[in-house]
Amino acid sequence: MRHRPLAGLGLAIALLAGCENSLPRRSPLPQARPAAVAVQPQTPQPPSDKSLSLARYYRAVQNDLLTQGLLRTDGGGPDTPFTADDLVRDFINIAFFDEYTRGPLAGGRGSAGALSRWQAPVRVNVEYGASVQYDQRTKDGNSITGYVRRLARVSGHSITMAPRSTEANFHVFVAGEDDSAFVQSRIAQLIPTISTPELEMFGNLPRNFYCLVIAVASPRNPDTYINAVALIRSEHPDLVRLACIHEELAQGLGLPNDSPEARPSIFNDDDEFALLTRHDELLLKMLYDPRLSPGMTPDQARPIARIIARELMGQAL
Repeated sequence: MRHRPLAGLGLAIALLAGCENSLPRRSPLPQARPAAVAVQPQTPQPPSDKSLSLARYYRAVQNDLLTQGLLRTDGGGPDTPFTADDLVRDFINIAFFDEYTRGPLAGGRGSAGALSRWQAPVRVNVEYGASVQYDQRTKDGNSITGYVRRLARVSGHSITMAPRSTEANFHVFVAGEDDSAFVQSRIAQLIPTISTPELEMFGNLPRNFYCLVIAVASPRNPDTYINAVALIRSEHPDLVRLACIHEELAQGLGLPNDSPEARPSIFNDDDEFALLTRHDELLLKMLYDPRLSPGMTPDQARPIARIIARELMGQAL
């Protein structure tokens, strides 16, 4: 999900970092076009003591958040109303600002940028580290496949699973602490121009970084994504792992920021909601509405976003 002192699940450089007591988050950082490289499946291996210790830690974090009534999976309800104006505000804050400024460990809201999204069809492939057992691979593969279908349905954009990494442009790694060398090697193959600090981040994530995603922009159009890479820690318990999947994939589509005003939403570092909400689905619909286009500034997009939001909320213009 996002980055903070364990608040928010991911890291979108989309980065996902967290503080010591809550979940982390993410946002996309443009890179150069990755090369397609074939890879052999990793045969499951027993996790190390370090990996098992990390898994115990994340279970304790999840239990603590659940005890506080956080990580909701209901998508919101009567207690979380929102208006068309709320949607417009949240869309501008989340789609036009980066959770992180350029640089692997930079924090802060960043400056307003242009609207960025995919123009080409998105093809998602999943690779697993050797520490990920077969039953977890099956569970996570099913979760990602179902979520990809949902993202395609709500966004209206072509998003499907790719059976091979050579056919994919959105690469999802489910891997653990023991798989750092494998992940770094694969990322270096997929994004040959990735910087050393960014590559190091994939192999040496601090414990309070739960997951992360990097979106890769076209060299000819910096507001259009052509590739993305996401890392989901396999040591997470089921709900936090699924929350990371939901946030990282959505952020990699072009919603890179978090906003404390967004509710009900996963794009908020308060960890109240674990999974994509109805509010978030509407943000994705707005992002891929043909009346908006990559490169628009917030001022250019705001009046159009207001029309779209009112339509989505069933309000007369």
